[in-house]
Order: sequence, then C-alpha cells, then structure tokens
Amino acid sequence: MKYYSGKRNQGGAALIVGLILLVVITVLAISGMNTATTEIAMARNDQSNENAFQAAETGLEQALAQGSFNTVTPVTLTQTINSGYDEISVDITFESSTIVPDRAFSLGVGSGIAAYHFNAISTADSKRIAAGPATDRDASAVHSQAFYKIGPESSTL
Repeated sequence: MKYYSGKRNQGGAALIVGLILLVVITVLAISGMNTATTEIAMARNDQSNENAFQAAETGLEQALAQGSFNTVTPVTLTQTINSGYDEISVDITFESSTIVPDRAFSLGVGSGIAAYHFNAISTADSKRIAAGPATDRDASAVHSQAFYKIGPESSTL
C-alpha cells in the first residue's frame, strides 16, 4: 500500500500568485485614493466659485437696495460677509441720461422727466481662510448689472 503525504513540491507558485494579486489590489487602492482626492479638490473649487458667485449677487442686491446713486462721481461700496471669507466691492457709475417720452411717446421729447442710466459692477472674492492670504483654492466672480432710475431732468440723484 502506498501512502501519500499531503506535501507536494509547488515551487512557491502560490506565493508568487498571491504577491501579484496583492500588488494589483494595492495599485487599484492607490488609484482610487488619488481619484477621491482629486474629486474633493474639484468639489472645493466648485464650492468656492459658487460662494463668489453668490457674494457678487449679494453685493449687487445690497448696492441697488440702498439707493445711493450719484450722477457726478462713482459710488464704491465694500463689505465683508460670511465671517470674513467673502469680500465684495461694488462700483456704481453713471452712464448717461435720456429724456422720458411724454404723452405722445416721441423720443427726445418729454416733460422734464429723465431716465438716469447706471452700471453696477460687483467683484467678489471668496477666500479659503478668513482674511487670509490668497491661495490656489480661492475664487472670484464679477457681475455687472445696468439699471436706470427715473427722476426730474438735470438733477443729482
């Protein structure tokens, strides 16, 4: 009768296959971590851009709501919002005035009422650190809005 011992000479094939699988899994894990890190950075950049966009819109809204318009000199408003993370600067400049048509709706003919045309440009900077130095993760946005205000002809609003 022959007895077989459970030992066979495999020459280390299981070890080599195991190491190759371990290397493949390690490469996949590192690749996944790099992808996740890149996606986090992209999400942060997108959030900074959205913050700057909203801050610029807020600047325009607040500048128009306060109603300090001047036909002689430009008006500049600056403020910091969101606990110092966003800085807003709004410049309101007078463009021109046109006479508002009276009853006949003829252009250039009016009864002393004019439309004063202004342009508001809002610049917002969203910083990663409150009142900190600029970094590569910061974002800025510029929005402009033209508007007019009706008033008596040849007056300062």
